[in-house]
Amino acid sequence: MSARSRDRRVYLAGHPILFALLAATRHRPALRLGGNVLVHDREAYRKALTKVPLDRTAEGTTGGAAGSLAGRGALFDQQGEEHRDTRRDTAGLLGAAGVARLRPIWTTLLAERLPELATGKDLDLVPLTAEIAGATAAALLKIDVDPMALAAAARKAAAAAARAHLPGLAPKRAEQSAERAATELLNLLSPKEQFSALDLDRVTRQSAALDLDEAGRRHEACPRGKTSRGVAGAPRTAATDRDDVALAAMLAVAAINTTVAAIPRAVAWACDAGLWEHASSAALADELLRVTAPTPLLPRVAAAGAEVGGCPVRPGDRMLLIARHAAGAHRSDPCPADPAPAHISQLVFGAGPHACPGARLARTQMEDVLAALAPYRPTVVRSRADRRSALPGWRSLTIRATLSPSADASRLPQQRRPDAHGSQPLHPTGQPHRPMPQAHRSHHPLLKTHASDERPAPVSPHPAGSEALSGDESAARGAHASDELGAGRSDAHSGDAGCAHTRERHVGDADRAGGLG
Repeated sequence: MSARSRDRRVYLAGHPILFALLAATRHRPALRLGGNVLVHDREAYRKALTKVPLDRTAEGTTGGAAGSLAGRGALFDQQGEEHRDTRRDTAGLLGAAGVARLRPIWTTLLAERLPELATGKDLDLVPLTAEIAGATAAALLKIDVDPMALAAAARKAAAAAARAHLPGLAPKRAEQSAERAATELLNLLSPKEQFSALDLDRVTRQSAALDLDEAGRRHEACPRGKTSRGVAGAPRTAATDRDDVALAAMLAVAAINTTVAAIPRAVAWACDAGLWEHASSAALADELLRVTAPTPLLPRVAAAGAEVGGCPVRPGDRMLLIARHAAGAHRSDPCPADPAPAHISQLVFGAGPHACPGARLARTQMEDVLAALAPYRPTVVRSRADRRSALPGWRSLTIRATLSPSADASRLPQQRRPDAHGSQPLHPTGQPHRPMPQAHRSHHPLLKTHASDERPAPVSPHPAGSEALSGDESAARGAHASDELGAGRSDAHSGDAGCAHTRERHVGDADRAGGLG
């Protein structure tokens, strides 16, 4: 199965109608459907984010949800200087220093969980990613809570909210389910205070679309010791505590769900396309984030009339900005040897002054996970798409090592080279890998540090007999030609020589007919 064919399954399993619509209309820069404007074109997407006045308090936006629950003055509905001041408060949290403080959380988990791959055991990457996301969110919010419990509650709240906003036969039941899920999350974040009679559907209304661009800016706009307006030294009240918890829940939902969606999809693509030899390059993480576009659609509401992609936009119109198409994810495969320019790959995190402040954190986590897995040259043995998640993702993604790293090659260095984004990407180093013994597999030592800068020798990611396909995957492999839907030639083993020409690969006839690329 090609990487693109496998990744397409997460769209078709959870959101088939929505993404069929997006695929069918993507040849238009922008298109009006009732009170909604679909924006596909790159420049139109950028203009909508940077030039069109946005209504931060409109129904269905993060600002509207935050204002209803927390009152005016929260980061989501702020304007001008007040908004800029609050964004500065979050810079340290999600900047280089903040990411460096958080990084030991996930590197420790990787060091503890990945060695079982060297014993020949299979590893489901989704629970591990959920634990990483939950632990990171807990540290980010400075709360003491079980990471898996937080991740489960945040994922449940997002999924319930997404179902509540889709047409169905039992809308009232879906709304009640969303309220219960949001209540559970809020109570987990603040066990001393029980939440019940709030319109908790609004807590996760925007998180159903998981717009970390907006939600991520909240972070510590209301840190411990500040009021909901971020005034240092002001007395706290019970209401302020409730406001902080509600907004922390929105951040947890957005951050956890995007992480759980992004990392397993990126790893699956790296496995299927044979990209592990590029794990020492920050470009691999950037390219995988670009083509997977964890938040493929950003909802915005126009506050004033404008023109986007040749389509008139009226005040109050809902703009659905398709990040996936703006970044060219449907046209070109990831190519670390010839990556997309930064101004294009960055579009999956938004654009302009309101771009996602968590981009550095997302890139660093992705780089570290890819680098930690690379010495094992894993392959996908089973995958099951999540039909109920708010974002396209995997319910399970089971991987198996095809190589047993040497003790030196498996160590994670502490010194990290700078990259174009200012982060320090982790990379696999040490001696070339040796094949994993079939009769006896020695246990992998715990990951340690060293300063060697030698890269492992490139090895085929799919040695004979290393991948045990499930039934649906075997059938999908047999139907590879028809499943590709205009995605071009198979990218299963692209490598340096095969990926440069795909930078601006155009869709084929089948893709123009409406297939998802």
